[in-house]
Amino acid sequence: MQMNEFRPAAPAAGPEGQDSAGNADVEGGVTQDHGDPSGPARPGRVDPAVLARLLAKLKVTVQADELARADARSAAVLPPPGPAEQVRHLLAQVSLRHVQAVQLLWRRLDLRRLPALVWHDGRWWMAERASTGAVALTDGEGQSREAEPESLQDALVVWLRTRPAQGAPVPLLGNRAARLVWQELFREPGWLGKVMVATLLVNVLALSSSLFGMQVYDRVVPTLAYATLTTLVAGMALVMALDWVLKTVRARILDSVACQVDKRVSQRVFEHLLHLQLDRQPRSLGSLAAQVSGLDAVRQFLSSSIVFGLIDMPFALLFVGMMWVLAAPVAWVYLAVMPVALALGLFVQGRLRRLLRQQLSRGTERQGLLVDAIRGAESIRASNAGWRFAGEWQAITASIDAANIQQKAVSHFATVTTQLLSSVAYVAGIVVGVWQIEAGQLSMGGLIACGMLGGRVIAPLAQCVQYLIQWQHVTQALQMVDPLLGLELERRPGQGLLLPEEAPRSAEVERVRFAYPESPMRQLDVESLTFTAGERVLLVGPVGCGKSTLLKVLAGLYRPSEGRVRLGDADLWEIDPQVVAGHVGYLPQAVHLFKGSLRSNLALAAAGGDSRLSQIARELGVDAIAAGNPLGMDLPIAEGGEGLSGGQRQLVALARVAISQPRLWLLDEPTASLDAESEARVWQALAAHVRPDDILIVATHRPMPALKLATRVVLMREGKVVKDGSPDAVLPQMLARPAAARAGAPAMQAGRTLNVV
Repeated sequence: MQMNEFRPAAPAAGPEGQDSAGNADVEGGVTQDHGDPSGPARPGRVDPAVLARLLAKLKVTVQADELARADARSAAVLPPPGPAEQVRHLLAQVSLRHVQAVQLLWRRLDLRRLPALVWHDGRWWMAERASTGAVALTDGEGQSREAEPESLQDALVVWLRTRPAQGAPVPLLGNRAARLVWQELFREPGWLGKVMVATLLVNVLALSSSLFGMQVYDRVVPTLAYATLTTLVAGMALVMALDWVLKTVRARILDSVACQVDKRVSQRVFEHLLHLQLDRQPRSLGSLAAQVSGLDAVRQFLSSSIVFGLIDMPFALLFVGMMWVLAAPVAWVYLAVMPVALALGLFVQGRLRRLLRQQLSRGTERQGLLVDAIRGAESIRASNAGWRFAGEWQAITASIDAANIQQKAVSHFATVTTQLLSSVAYVAGIVVGVWQIEAGQLSMGGLIACGMLGGRVIAPLAQCVQYLIQWQHVTQALQMVDPLLGLELERRPGQGLLLPEEAPRSAEVERVRFAYPESPMRQLDVESLTFTAGERVLLVGPVGCGKSTLLKVLAGLYRPSEGRVRLGDADLWEIDPQVVAGHVGYLPQAVHLFKGSLRSNLALAAAGGDSRLSQIARELGVDAIAAGNPLGMDLPIAEGGEGLSGGQRQLVALARVAISQPRLWLLDEPTASLDAESEARVWQALAAHVRPDDILIVATHRPMPALKLATRVVLMREGKVVKDGSPDAVLPQMLARPAAARAGAPAMQAGRTLNVV
């Protein structure tokens, strides 16, 4: 049996060419946890020495003899496993759980993902790119040779994905997320001067209360000078009124600035998200939503800590200096407490780092699970799988709660200890002050003033400890948001974009290769493909052959890893995205409708007029959806199009494309959810509305109903174009292949059984 004839059982599929985790393709000979790799000869056990060399190349620390001992133990107790399963078992034995093994065929491997393990000439090698363009093969003993990539087409490959370890807290300077908040915070820096002046006056006025107490105890109490007391009280009333006004104005300024920063930062993050390359976008909606909202904690911390760091903390030293003038020994008490409080804050934030990282990671997982459970509620209910999701939710919640309890315990320890330090400093200051009074170095009023100033010293210290604790929240938020802001956009910032005046009359693909990030699987490998004005093309082929990926590359949604995509005479990725959207109409396989009305979903980009909208709605049968509701075209649509059937959603999305009148029509399974009558109506509408010079490309598993419209058929397999020609030339060969496969099925099954044995 040939290697490309074997197809193991596939897990639940995500995007085309990916498994449910969005990682490895299950087409093209990729074997997952079990199953025979199928080939001319069954691969032998992976050589631990070769595996050790590959891990060393990937900068993963492991001892070769440790791998050899683990392999010997496994061989003694386990039956011969598949190569990927063996590697996974060995990695688990040596506690390398952040390294994952993926198995696939060489012809589907993205060569940029080398090095990897490859089975060639009856042994395992470490394969890497050579400077000559060939492939350098190294065995376990270090012997090397070169091989041409073409000679390895049917070779089995085991590729290792290394998960990055959790890094150190992200510094404020140099971090993209912090830089964004910082830029927006100081876009109009005038507010900072006002706040600094207000805070400066508030802290200066705070000295008056200490001086008031000292004067009362030293001058008023001994002589009962009520006139002096009245004057002092009147002065304090003015001071307190001014203090209230200054604090109110400062709070209002800070709140206003924080509100403006929040609006600008959230807008910039949202726009950044809208312009991400779709193939680079995180697959987990819960994780993505958590990343988008992660800057709130950073913004709040920076807006409040600026005032503290620039003004409040330095004034603590001023209060100590004032105390030094009154009684230097008492000031020494508070100076001794200050480093202890700072050391406490540093110690606590170190303890909180791991707990907050765990909370944030698990919280993101829980949010992703929640989104997944809501979106798949029907499947969960129909499969009676609620217990499984409930168990996962319970386990994640228990982990979050455990970390939260520990975090609160550490924070409570810091708060209580800071209060204890404050009490100890106050008591020690009083004791030292009494000794100073006995020695005649300090008056009773001076001691009272020192006590009041001491409270002003301890308060910023307590704030300092709390800010050091909060800084851990900020660093974790920065670590979460920074990767999102680092993802590639659909166009480079500052790129000079083309604005062609003429509509494109061709679409061309030249030496295009595409692979998903963090995946070794090459989803698309097209040497040359050109579509010209007036062509009606059917893309056909088995599931996972690359049809949907090719449409997304042509639509400018996925950027190819190599090669060029031309729209007319210009590179698609050098044309302004709005121009591309005006010429290209794309219907995805998974249709999504948005919250709003039926009308707003039909005219999503406000393209076309009401007359065209009504005409296309009537021809495609969308008007029947509106006719069944008293609100007509104002029929409310929920998120995702809930309330409409799959076929109705598909008709609405197809009408949306037709209303925009594109020049290049890219339709992915446009009739997959439709009955025969609706399908016939769709093809009739397309024949009527696709202009003679338009290009129509349809990916479909049901080509027969579209044959009257088609002028060309492109057959794809394993990401490559294997046939390209007229329907009469391609379809008979395509239909003959399944018949031959069915005739040879018993022999293939027997061969597979023998191979497994």
